[in-house]
Amino acid sequence: MNTQATPLPNTERLAADRDRWVASGTAGRPFFVERALGARIWDVDGREFLDFVGGIGTANHGHTNPEVVAAVREQLDHYLHQCFSFSSYEPYVDVCRLLAQCHPGDFDKKAILLNSGAEAVENAVKIARYYTKRQGIVCLDNAFHGRTLLTMTLTAKVRPYKLGMGPFAPEIYRSTGPYPFRGISSDDAIDGLHRLLKNQVDPTNVAAIIFEPVQGEGGFLPMPEDYPARVAEIAAEHGILVIADEVQSGMGRTGMPSAISHYGIEPDLMTWGKSMGGGLPISGVTGRAEIMDSVHKGGIGGTYGGNPLSCAAAKVAIGQVLDSDFQDSAKALGERMMARLQDLAAKNPSIGEVRGLGPMQAIEVVDSSGKPDAATTAKIVEEAFSRGLIIMGAGVDSNCIRVLVPLVATETDIEEGFRILNESFAAAS
Repeated sequence: MNTQATPLPNTERLAADRDRWVASGTAGRPFFVERALGARIWDVDGREFLDFVGGIGTANHGHTNPEVVAAVREQLDHYLHQCFSFSSYEPYVDVCRLLAQCHPGDFDKKAILLNSGAEAVENAVKIARYYTKRQGIVCLDNAFHGRTLLTMTLTAKVRPYKLGMGPFAPEIYRSTGPYPFRGISSDDAIDGLHRLLKNQVDPTNVAAIIFEPVQGEGGFLPMPEDYPARVAEIAAEHGILVIADEVQSGMGRTGMPSAISHYGIEPDLMTWGKSMGGGLPISGVTGRAEIMDSVHKGGIGGTYGGNPLSCAAAKVAIGQVLDSDFQDSAKALGERMMARLQDLAAKNPSIGEVRGLGPMQAIEVVDSSGKPDAATTAKIVEEAFSRGLIIMGAGVDSNCIRVLVPLVATETDIEEGFRILNESFAAAS
């Protein structure tokens, strides 16, 4: 599946239109999709690609999932939009019920639906501040929580997300995040949190601590096994809420509805998005009923939050995630993928570490001295694309390759993708 020498008249035409009409601050190569199915994408010039990115985590159920498409088509015949805060509709309620089932813990839960992961994080912070009557929010090194003003402030990576975009939102405090490969253990991170609560902000002014169970843009860093519970213990001691950001790690991405379920803790609030809509834009916040209900009427919501078409898709997508067969298949995929990544690492000294949780995995690329190697990482990504495999980087140092294969990928997809990945590492070395 070599796409390098193919004439690209449609791509060239659309690339010129993009340059003319689309703001240049949007990233992306000149690659225009014609159709997509499962784990494969075809572009406007007929090139076929294997997709190991999945819309950056939005295609856990596969591209153009037939059950999701059927549900959306059925909803089209009823109504396209209603503002839920004015005209209620059943699909919104159904999605809230299903989403609450993804939130671990034997207590009453409620939910609100929104449009994007960043909007979910914004609302989780609003709810936490309202409930606790406190302002401070603690986040972590290597975090990514979005691109809006507040979520950009929570995000750790300056370039490209924060450069020139300040001033930033107040009352945000960043603590040490665990990164065992770089020598930062759970003990180091917990010590850093204790120091922050002494040196930067008093715990009586902290509303919540927010973290991703697997940090996405930060380099697909799974939290060490003991870290979330230790954070939860500190939070409980000081009346601080715990927010688990599951926008990328949720919806079966780690083999379970929520990644935090691997760690045995029950967050007060959780944020959801990406694959929650099976390809349509929708997000949500779930939490303890008393926390979610604390906000006054009209204090949370939005015109398009929980759009009926997106709710129809989300009902199917979340229903699949809650199915034990779907979870078992995702876990098995993760095991097969990890075995292949470890085999790849054994052949390539440029791979410093392979890591992940379930089928949410990454490769960290380093130079001969063990330092982050962003240049080689970029070469590998481009070599893979020229051969028909879509992968992308991650990490604060841009030296990680994230592996977000749609969870419905076939064994043929996996075999072909890893053949190309092996070739790409060889060509880039």
